[in-house]
Amino acid sequence: MYNAKEIESKWQKIWEDGSFYEPSDDFSKEKKYILSMFPYPSGRIHMGHVRNYAIGDALARYYRKKGFNVLHPLGFDSFGMPAENAAIKHSIHPRKWTYENIDYMKKELYSLGFSFSKKRLLATSDAIYTKFEQEIFSKMYEAGLIYTKKAQVNWCEHDKTVLANEQVEDGKCWRCGNEVVQKSMDGYYVKITQYAQELLDSLEELKDKWPSQVLTMQENWIGKSKGCEFKVKIKELDKEFSVFTTRADTIFGLSYFALAPENDIVKEVLNTNLIDEKAKEEIIKLQNQSTRTRQQSEKIGINLNIHAIHPLTNEPLPVWVANFVLADYGSGAVMAVPAHDERDYEFASKYNLNIKKVIECENLPFTNDGILINSNEFNGLNSSKARDEIISLLSKKNIGKEVINYKLRDWGISRQRYWGAPIPIINCKNCGKLLEKQLPVLLPDDVSITGEGNPLEKHHSFKKCKCPKCNADASRETDTMDTFFQSSWYFARFASNPLNWDKCAIDKEANYWMNVDEYIGGIEHAILHLLYARFFQKALRDLGYLKYDEPFAKLLTQGMVLKDGSKMSKSKGNIVDPDEIISKYGADTARLFILFAAPPQKELEWNDSALEGAFRFINRLYDRALTLNVCSFDDINHSALAKEDKYARLKVYEALKKADDVFTKTYAFNTIIAACMEALNALNNAKDNKVLSEGFAIILNILEPIIPHVCSELSKELFDCANNKNYEIKEEVFISDELKLGVSINGKNRAEFIVAASATEEEIIAKAKEVGAKWLEQKQIVKEIYVLNKLVNIVVK
Repeated sequence: MYNAKEIESKWQKIWEDGSFYEPSDDFSKEKKYILSMFPYPSGRIHMGHVRNYAIGDALARYYRKKGFNVLHPLGFDSFGMPAENAAIKHSIHPRKWTYENIDYMKKELYSLGFSFSKKRLLATSDAIYTKFEQEIFSKMYEAGLIYTKKAQVNWCEHDKTVLANEQVEDGKCWRCGNEVVQKSMDGYYVKITQYAQELLDSLEELKDKWPSQVLTMQENWIGKSKGCEFKVKIKELDKEFSVFTTRADTIFGLSYFALAPENDIVKEVLNTNLIDEKAKEEIIKLQNQSTRTRQQSEKIGINLNIHAIHPLTNEPLPVWVANFVLADYGSGAVMAVPAHDERDYEFASKYNLNIKKVIECENLPFTNDGILINSNEFNGLNSSKARDEIISLLSKKNIGKEVINYKLRDWGISRQRYWGAPIPIINCKNCGKLLEKQLPVLLPDDVSITGEGNPLEKHHSFKKCKCPKCNADASRETDTMDTFFQSSWYFARFASNPLNWDKCAIDKEANYWMNVDEYIGGIEHAILHLLYARFFQKALRDLGYLKYDEPFAKLLTQGMVLKDGSKMSKSKGNIVDPDEIISKYGADTARLFILFAAPPQKELEWNDSALEGAFRFINRLYDRALTLNVCSFDDINHSALAKEDKYARLKVYEALKKADDVFTKTYAFNTIIAACMEALNALNNAKDNKVLSEGFAIILNILEPIIPHVCSELSKELFDCANNKNYEIKEEVFISDELKLGVSINGKNRAEFIVAASATEEEIIAKAKEVGAKWLEQKQIVKEIYVLNKLVNIVVK
């Protein structure tokens, strides 16, 4: 009788005792680096985690069987705000909460038989990880890749903290409900824009290896646009501002300018009497709104009562503040052409501003290219040619030039919270900002986390220090790093020998393992995590740590696991606990179900009956295998077998042929599981012991990466091996004794018939005439054509 608990605990101990999980030091072997995106240690895993890691583990086990040197590590993305929230809610220190959760999750993950390297286990909150992360920060800072600047941030006055956009709900702090305002603060920024063009260009080498949807999302996020930047003077002020546009061909349709609320011209107007107090209050209200709130609101504008001079017509045009203009795109100023831009048209219609058509069209707004009208000497040109000529004219007048812009902005990594990697900077009034020399800079444990402000600001022994240069009183930086910083280089840390983890951030061994051959994770990480990781790889290359351009050779984005139509989450109360499934059915059942229920790239709807079906299949496989009279099967004479035995071999080898394609290309594990189920059914009708022995050996070999415990147990019991043999395809099984052919009369399919594979062409044509006799009555046969192994076409008149 199949006893999942007994079998699984037995084999998990065997694998651990034999260091089955660990990669080899033999670097002459061909390698495979299989990596699943690491989890946040929230306490318990759910079936979404199981799906992610079951895919990765199946691939790791498959490549080990094929003789590859396999690296398959596990880590925990363990810094971040959830730990602080738990500290506030449960009065528990974030460190204690985090590491208790890690211990529990490790136990759960290993109970599923996942073959993660235990020697390369890490958490990003480990002191040794922080040490070398701070070293990387320092190298980037010295290279000018990290700098400080003032920027607008979401600020909660009640909690005294900066909020990420996703923590602002309807303009209020997600934690306390206080109104969020915009505040100008110093912060640390990573100069990812320096790599914008390379990040865009190298997407080309990922084509056919990454999902096209992810490549498109990355391309759009980087957002390269070629256009024109020109200067305009303000009539009422001795000032000017720059405008960027991708549609220079529509410049004669310009009817107003729109500025971001933070634009310097807006700040200038606020200090004048050009607008009344009510207008000033409205502008300040817009300035205090987060970018997300503005973008989600209806179009709002305030007339600044100033005019900017059109660069080509010298016409004075009104200047407005508008909530749809982004301060950090271009120059925070928009050339508004309402006739040919939907957003500008909506705004102009609302505020009764001029709308001037300059491209031939019937309906407005018309946003495509076309033939210019009402555009002076450029009338009659198509948009493409007009853009070039107008930019050339602006350049000659020395008021404009062709430029390339990116939507991508530099990455702000400052977080005003405790549970994160400290930024290794000392602030000295005499010497300015200096890098810490003694790393790691670690978080103090004796803090009180209340949710009000950053406790590091109030921790005097952490904050107060001496300047390492002049020995004056100084202060340590109290901001901690964005958690994306930690998750953007962990793949390279895994690739380094753990014996060197206390000596360097990334060792030479990493270049053997990098880049990651198979990276598996959710589509929700398609933009930020993957973009930041790609940037890090390139930056670490330039800093001398790594040599490759891209971190992830292939990417598999698995679909979500749903229950009751929505993604599993604790907040929705629809979590399925893997512990309960393991206790009732076993780990192999959980693994089989999660890989059989749907292709990995698709969403998976939870189904209890399908789970029970997976359990029944494993029981059927186990019980049937133990009834075998096992014998050697190296010398099977296929041609001498009975029909049922030939068919069983055919189904077994069809499954084997499909397996290599699935593991290396399609990842459609459901199809090979289905093929193995078909093969098992066919073997139930087989009689030859050699065929049965061969069939079960191959099925167990195919399924071992998916349900490793039961397959290892049966392979050891029946064949006295761990079933790591590579079985070759035997083409003889695909040669049929019969042919199924079609009959076509004048090119139209009429019937089908079966003949012996040994039949001659004359016999086949005669049989075709017999089957198609009713369509040949009173017809004269003109031609008889036999298409080998497919059909007979008879031409009549």
